[in-house]
Amino acid sequence: MRKTIHLVLLGLGAFLLVAAIVATIWAPGQVKRTPLDTDSTTHLAGQGEKLNPATGNVEPIQVRATSYTKADSKKSDDDVIVFVSTTCLVLDKPDTPDCGVEGTGEDADPNVVNISTDVFATDRKTGEAVNDSKYLPDDAEKHDGVVNKFPFDTEKKSYQYWDGMLGRAVEAKYSGSEKVDGVETYKFDVDIVDEPAEVVTDVEGIYSMDKSMWIEPRTGAIIKQEQHEVRTLENGDVLLDLEVAFTDDQVKSNASDADDNISSLNLLTKTVPLIGYILGPLLMLIGAALLILSRRGVGTRKG
Repeated sequence: MRKTIHLVLLGLGAFLLVAAIVATIWAPGQVKRTPLDTDSTTHLAGQGEKLNPATGNVEPIQVRATSYTKADSKKSDDDVIVFVSTTCLVLDKPDTPDCGVEGTGEDADPNVVNISTDVFATDRKTGEAVNDSKYLPDDAEKHDGVVNKFPFDTEKKSYQYWDGMLGRAVEAKYSGSEKVDGVETYKFDVDIVDEPAEVVTDVEGIYSMDKSMWIEPRTGAIIKQEQHEVRTLENGDVLLDLEVAFTDDQVKSNASDADDNISSLNLLTKTVPLIGYILGPLLMLIGAALLILSRRGVGTRKG
């Protein structure tokens, strides 16, 4: 045992040192990428007013919004990830499914306010839109800016953020740092005021949006979101005046996931290098010293 312990220490020390170097040089570029198995469901709830086409009156409503975002791993690669995202806005009534059938036919759900589907691709590190036919179908809408998450290592600055109603990116301004359910976040605000837009299919009108997002900066994940959206006809008649936000359960779930992801990042990018750079050389020195002493002992006995 004594004859081999120095070899064990040398091997273990070398392993830890190599692991530290790999964790420092290679790991950050690998772990700071959106996972290809992303499959998330996000819940929002709120209230507002909506034009009832049947009566011509603007009526108060309670709503639920559910967003399903799933990565298409077959079309994604090391650098770019492709998403299919469906968002359902429904009236918050008993027994109403999160996503019904939109339309005017017999099978349509009268509690469905709107259903939208989006196919887009983003850079796995920066979260910025990628418009390349290699990843997207020919009829996919071109996107700009960050889309469904912010970059890894988000900075305290403004970002261009995609707005689907306008079909272009708008400015998301950094407005401060806050803790949300124990997670340190950066708050970003989007302020869109009276912009011309297609507020309903083939109907032009005016669109405003006041949105706040709380971003966990290490991962770029959206932890909390609140928004106030207003759509009117060009004459000012209200079509939709809606305030929605992530549900409390959704915020707690996002914060918990962020804690787990931060722990994983810290393990690979901080803990492993720290242990490796400290213990690796130390164990190698001890192993080398034991090797030298063992050789001296053998030489002495021979003498």
